[in-house]
Amino acid sequence: MNKYLYGIDFGTTNSALAIFDEEAGEITQTIIIPSLIYFFHERGNEKDYVVGEDAISAYLNDGMKGRFIKSVKQILSRSSFTETRIQNKRYTAPDLVALILKELKQRADEITGQDVQKAVIGRPVFFDDDNVQKDTLAQTRLNKAAELAGFTDVRFQFEPIGAAFAYERTLTRRENVLVADLGGGTTDFTYLVLDPARAGSEDRKKDMMATGGIYVGGDSLDSAFMWEKGTPYFGKSAQYEGTSGKILTVPKSLFHNICSWEQMNFFNGPRVRKEIDDYYYFSKKDRLFKNLITLVEHNLGYSVFRAIERVKIELSEAERSAFSYHEMDIDIEEDIPLGDYEQVIAKDISRIATYFDEFLNTNNIQPENIDTIFMTGGTSQVKSIQRLFRQRFPHVNLNSGDNFRSVAKGLAYSGYLFE
Repeated sequence: MNKYLYGIDFGTTNSALAIFDEEAGEITQTIIIPSLIYFFHERGNEKDYVVGEDAISAYLNDGMKGRFIKSVKQILSRSSFTETRIQNKRYTAPDLVALILKELKQRADEITGQDVQKAVIGRPVFFDDDNVQKDTLAQTRLNKAAELAGFTDVRFQFEPIGAAFAYERTLTRRENVLVADLGGGTTDFTYLVLDPARAGSEDRKKDMMATGGIYVGGDSLDSAFMWEKGTPYFGKSAQYEGTSGKILTVPKSLFHNICSWEQMNFFNGPRVRKEIDDYYYFSKKDRLFKNLITLVEHNLGYSVFRAIERVKIELSEAERSAFSYHEMDIDIEEDIPLGDYEQVIAKDISRIATYFDEFLNTNNIQPENIDTIFMTGGTSQVKSIQRLFRQRFPHVNLNSGDNFRSVAKGLAYSGYLFE
């Protein structure tokens, strides 16, 4: 019987699993699913929830009435999140993450015909910037989620190192490689020596020269867009009459909540709903503020952010896109030129650039010593990101792999961690 190892890239936007045949020394198949969970509005289904692609269709077929959870990876480091209750059940952060890992494992086990319990699971260099306490919390929760999903023999590997090992298999000579892994939640950098002659070696510690990361990714860009371009359609400038008769503007904190998936996932409690309803009443039923009530009441967050993500993807290729959303009396139709979009995300791009310069300086990495920059992750396709690296390193090769499978494959090649 063949022995298998799973390489798992649990991502903010998508999650992937590479099946590695340890006897043949090769990857036989790679599975990828969106990192989405949908809990049905009412019980009566075979399961209370669905994961991945099925979550999207169930969300739409269920009239968008249930609980739709996206970017669950980002709550791993949040000490303020202890649990949420869905259908009168208690779910902690490990519980929610385990649902995605379990789905990947079940699909892979059907292919291998075995209950594979051995896995290398990826993790960002920092779950939440350089915060040891939050990082430890996230790692502990991820470890618990792996256990709940049925993995008993687990090792963890930095995600950019996984991407590097996948790239190493394509090389014909030794290279000093800077890996930039730009995902939905974080941007991670690793500088290391890659050598096809050392691929699969048991000890690669000496080849790792520097690692670092920052809590900025594709979700950050989407949040910035929602704040600048989306919230005006949900009443950000709505005014209401205060108790003294003074005219005030609705608190901006309400709109910060709908710009972040960690907040929006759980932005439907009775206290919040009453607060929103009160502002709506005292704003004399402001038409745009009513959109906020519709957004929360009908769980439309995911569909709005899909429209925002479409803009980001289209502007990775084109010079303009349309922010278009029409659902339940919410009507948004706005032309978005590339220049406007780049202005919206400029602060986040600047944060990445500043951190990247610090990373190079702190680790004494000289640009002339870098042979290749290997970029992976969906956010690496954003034009501002591409420009950032091309301008700083005009002399260096910019390579990229499969943005959604590279990390999982490289993790599957990390079996040396079990030695």
